[in-house]
Amino acid sequence: MSEYSEPAKFIDLVAQQKLIRSKLDIAIKNVLDHGQYIMGPEVKTFEEQLKNFTKAKHALTCANGTDALTLALMTWGIGRGDVVFIPSFTYVASAEAPAQLGATPYFVDVSKDSFNIDSESFKQAIIDCRNEGLNPKCVIAVDLFGRPADIDVISKIAHSENIKVLVDGAQSFGASFRNTKVGSLGDITTTSFFPAKPLGCYGDGGAIFTNNDDYAQKINSLRLHGKGSEKYDNVIVGLNSRLDTIQAAILIEKLKLFEEELKLRNNVANIYTEALSVKYLTPNIPDYMSSAWAQYTLILNDKDRDLFQKNLKSSGIPSVVYYPIPLSSQKGYSHYPRVSSGVEVSAMLSKSVLSLPMHPYLSESAQNKIIEEVLKN
Repeated sequence: MSEYSEPAKFIDLVAQQKLIRSKLDIAIKNVLDHGQYIMGPEVKTFEEQLKNFTKAKHALTCANGTDALTLALMTWGIGRGDVVFIPSFTYVASAEAPAQLGATPYFVDVSKDSFNIDSESFKQAIIDCRNEGLNPKCVIAVDLFGRPADIDVISKIAHSENIKVLVDGAQSFGASFRNTKVGSLGDITTTSFFPAKPLGCYGDGGAIFTNNDDYAQKINSLRLHGKGSEKYDNVIVGLNSRLDTIQAAILIEKLKLFEEELKLRNNVANIYTEALSVKYLTPNIPDYMSSAWAQYTLILNDKDRDLFQKNLKSSGIPSVVYYPIPLSSQKGYSHYPRVSSGVEVSAMLSKSVLSLPMHPYLSESAQNKIIEEVLKN
C-alpha cells in the first residue's frame, strides 16, 4: 500500500494560489489603486500576452466562454435559418450559443478514440442538411477534455462546403496541433477562463482569437455594445461582454506558471496511462498533437459506473462524469435535428466515461493511491 495522508482533490486551485498569492495580492492592489475596473490597462497587457502565447494575430477578451462563442457566431452574422453543426457529446455552451441567436444546432456524433467530432458523421450531416433544404453555415469543433479536434480534416470538409470553422478551445487552451497552438486554429478560436479550466481566473472570463483583421474589428465592436468610432456611436447590435480588469490581472500572474503547469499535467497523464491502460480504455493523444489535459477520462465499457464511483468515493477519491446525457437527448435541445446516421457513440460515452482527478499539483503519493484504487475495480 502506498503512503497517503490527505484526500485527493479533483482540481486543486489552492496549491497554485499558494505559489503566487503574494503576486496576486500586489496585482489586485494595483487595480484597486488605479481604479480602472473595466477595460483597464491589465486587460490590454493580457491580450498582448495571449497573442504572444498562441501566435494568433488578434486576441480579444470577453466576459466568459459562452459569450466568446456567441461573439464569433455574431461576427459571421449567423442567426435564424442557419445551421451550426455541434457534437452531441459536449457541454451545453457549444449548442447554447447558436440557439440563443436563433440558429439551429445540428447534432453530429463523435469518435470514441478522441471524444471529438467524427468526420464521417460531419460529412453525412452536411448531406442531410442539403437534402432537407437547410442552410449550413458553421461547425463548432469542440476540443473535448483538452485534446484538439482533427482540425485539418474538419476544415477541409467544411471549407469545401463554404462552412466556417469555429474551434471551441475552452478545454484545450495550451494544447497544440501539428506545432500550432490552440488559438491559431480554425477561422476563429474561442476559450474560457472559468476557474476549473487549464488557465482559469477567479470568476468568469473568455477570449476570442483570429488571424482575420475584419473579424477582429467586428468582435471588438460586438463585445462593447456594437461600438463604433466612440462610446456612444453604436453601429451594430452587440453585447456587454468584457473581461474585468481584476480578472485580467489575476490571469497575467497565472499565465507565468502556465507552461510549467502544462508539463506537470502531461506528467500526471503519462503516469495514469502507463498504469491504467492495461485494464481500461485510456485517452489517446497522437504524436502530432498535445493535450492541455483539462480532464483525464476513462471509458469503463461494461463496468457499473455508479458502483465504480461509490467505491472510489469510499476511498477518498473524487471522480466526475462529463457528460451524463448527450446534448441531443437533453430536454432543452432534443427538438433540434441530428445526423441521420445517429449519435450512438455519444450515447455510449455518456453511459461509460469517468474522469479522474487531474491538476498540475497532484502528488505522486496521491496519484499512486488513485491508480491503486481504480485498478481494484
